[in-house]
This record gives sequence, C-alpha cells and structure tokens, in this order.
Amino acid sequence: MIVIIVIVLLIILIMILAGMLWKYQRQMKDICRQIAFLREHDSNMMVTTQIRFGGIEELAEKLNELLLERRERKKESDKKEEEIAEVYTSLSHDIRTPLTSLDGYFQLLEESKDEEEKQRYLQVIQERIRSLKDMLEELFTYTKLQSGGYQMELERCRLGRILKETIFSYYEEWMALGIQPEIYITEEELEMEGNVPALKRVIQNLIKNGLDHGRNKIRIRLERRQESAVLSFENMVDGAEKIEVEHVFDRFYKADEARSRSSTGLGLSIAKELTERMGGTIEAGIQDGWFIVEIRFPIQESRSF
Repeated sequence: MIVIIVIVLLIILIMILAGMLWKYQRQMKDICRQIAFLREHDSNMMVTTQIRFGGIEELAEKLNELLLERRERKKESDKKEEEIAEVYTSLSHDIRTPLTSLDGYFQLLEESKDEEEKQRYLQVIQERIRSLKDMLEELFTYTKLQSGGYQMELERCRLGRILKETIFSYYEEWMALGIQPEIYITEEELEMEGNVPALKRVIQNLIKNGLDHGRNKIRIRLERRQESAVLSFENMVDGAEKIEVEHVFDRFYKADEARSRSSTGLGLSIAKELTERMGGTIEAGIQDGWFIVEIRFPIQESRSF
C-alpha cells in the first residue's frame, strides 16, 4: 500500500514538473517572439511574462533594462542627426551668398580690361574664398565636437604665450582695418590644463566675432583672479540692446544678420564647447555698449617645463 502511494505521488510530481517545464518552454518562446517583434518595430512595449520562477522574472527585467538603454541611445543618436542636418541646412544657406558673389566677380574679372579693376576683383574673390574656408572649418569643428568618439588630449599650457601668438596672427588684419586693440596680458605665467589647438580656436573665434559684429573697438585682457586665469574679450557694438545674451552661445545665433553674412553662427557655440571640455567656464554680458565674453580656467601650480 505504501509503495502504491509513493508511486502515485511520484507520478503527480512528474506531472507537475512536466507542466512547469511546458510553461517554462512556452514562456521562453513567447519572450523570443516579443524580442523579435521589438527588433523590427519602433515600439515602446516592454517584455512581459506570465510566470515568475526559474529566473524568468530576472531575465525579463534585464532585457527591459537593455531595451530602455537602447531606446535612450537611439534618442540621443536621432537628436544628433537632427542637429547635424540642421547645421548642414543652415550652412548651405550661408554658403550660397558668397558662392553667388564669387560667380559674379569671376564673370566681371573675365570681362574687365582694366588691370587695376582686375586686382580689385581678385581681392574681393580672395576675401570670399577665405569666408568659405572659415565656414567649412567651423562646420568641420562643430561636427567633430558632436561626434561621440571625439577625444581632447589635455596638457599643461601657458595661456599667456598662446594668447600672444594668436593675437599676433591678426596683426595685419587689424592694421588693414585701422584697429588698435587695447591689450593687457599679465606678466605672471598662468598655467592650465588645456589643449593648444583648442585654445587657439577659442581665441580665434572670439576675435573673429568681434571683427564681424563690433565697431572696430576691441579690448583683450588676461589676468589672475584668485585661483583662476580670466580671459576677457570686449568689443563695442551697435544695437547692444538687441543682443540676447542668454542665447549668444546657441548654434546659429546671429544678433545682426546683415553683418553676419560671412559667419555660420557657430563660432561662439564652438568656443563654449571647447572651453567646457578643458574644464573652463564662459559667460557673456553687455555693459555700456560693450559686448563682453569672459572665460575662466583653473590655474595649475607653476612648474618648470
């Protein structure tokens, strides 16, 4: 009698286990079907289960975590693609003006018989080509910064030396425009962790912004304030009240479209991105008709190079 009871219990146990195994296999197949569906369709659905034993619940939780991460990455990727598409669209519009102008001046150059007139046309053509080169360089830099794989190598830099070298490269341009910038650079050697090409690009973009939008009055200053190296760029502007200071670092922002034909509106946005990647901060303001951009970098303790 006892043997029969044991056999019956074993049979019942086997049937229960068989039923559980059947449910387990059915649930696994259902999870596979859900995953296949989610791979092929843009859906916010999550993996669901009907049973909670045998690690099925934990498996579903991990799969849902992966799905959420995948959706977040896709959102970020889509956003970057939209931003880059917007950049190309805006840049195409900006490039059209100098390209159209170039075509016109090339025709005038071909038709002109006067050597002095030809030289004047050549100078205009060269200026338009430089503008196009600057625009394409800004696009290249901006696209590179938006790339997830972009890496900036930092090293100890002497900010004053880099500032002097970059300012000097604009000497001829300032002289041609009759500009005498007011420049103050502290004699103290201010060292920081930065990237030399990136620092030069930041300085160049801020100087170019002053040339494009200012009234040929420029002030550049580098000094120490407590534990920070403070670099400020100031230029006198017309219609200062029209400048939306809170938006000047937004890409494509142009306070004065009429005086921005050679600009993509990416210069200050790039300057901000590069500054922050080097651990600095950048702010803008208006004071007594002067547009002011101030950059701060933490100072590193001096050491011999």
